[in-house]
Amino acid sequence: MGTGDYSNPFDLFESLFEGFGGMGGMGGRAARNRPMQGDDEAYNLVLNFKEAVFGVEKEIEITRLEGCNTCDGTGAKPGTKPTTCKTCGGQGQVVSSTRTPLGIFQQVSACNTCGGTGEFSTPCNTCGGDGRVRKTKRISLKVPAGVDSGSRLRVRSEGNAGRRGGPPGDLYVFIDVLSDPVLKRDGTNILYTCKVSYIDAILGTTVKVPTVDGMVDLKIPSGTQPGTTLVMSKKGVPLLGKSNARGDQLVRVQVEIPKRLSSDERKLIEELSNLNKAQTANSRR
Repeated sequence: MGTGDYSNPFDLFESLFEGFGGMGGMGGRAARNRPMQGDDEAYNLVLNFKEAVFGVEKEIEITRLEGCNTCDGTGAKPGTKPTTCKTCGGQGQVVSSTRTPLGIFQQVSACNTCGGTGEFSTPCNTCGGDGRVRKTKRISLKVPAGVDSGSRLRVRSEGNAGRRGGPPGDLYVFIDVLSDPVLKRDGTNILYTCKVSYIDAILGTTVKVPTVDGMVDLKIPSGTQPGTTLVMSKKGVPLLGKSNARGDQLVRVQVEIPKRLSSDERKLIEELSNLNKAQTANSRR
């Protein structure tokens, strides 16, 4: 392309960026009037502990921008025709000049009067010229098993409507999970602390333990030491995206030592202590 006479700054600006489809949507009237995709919408969803573990189907109510039915999304009052913007002369852009020591600096920006379209329309009484109105809609949302606080779900095309008939954005659902008073979560594993008496720790026993599946019997082996962790296989959280795979429930055994003993209990413990000392002495001979 040879050197031309660009007395109109818009001609120079558009020629520089015509190969790129315009600069920021300002490369020409076709680009400025093209449909624009709508913005994404966000929604915060609170789940209880079990809903997050097993998944749930929720009906949520969202507020978003939808196409105006009165003007069919054009933003113009029905029965009227757009006219050329008098501020920018239909260019959709205005030039501001600033004198500097190096010369005159010209800056091209979108026209505030027409919003960069180059046209001016009588605004629709319903949407005020935006072509969109805010409405409330109820949608059914399927939350997969295994989500946790901070998880984000994407629902395609349920965001805000685009301008000038553009496609809608997406809806992003941010998950917040309420804590459980008994069970704790660590990734796909569930943590629980089980208290047993020192007698049960010595002799062994079976206790009922709460899980997300309900109460389950857990065998405490004889001789279990304080702080021992017992594994309840596949009683944890399903792996997100693979509901047939689950973590474990880890049960930490807390042995309770009594601070006070009855006289009978003390007598029996002392007898046990003496027996243990005798056995230890015999083993050393």
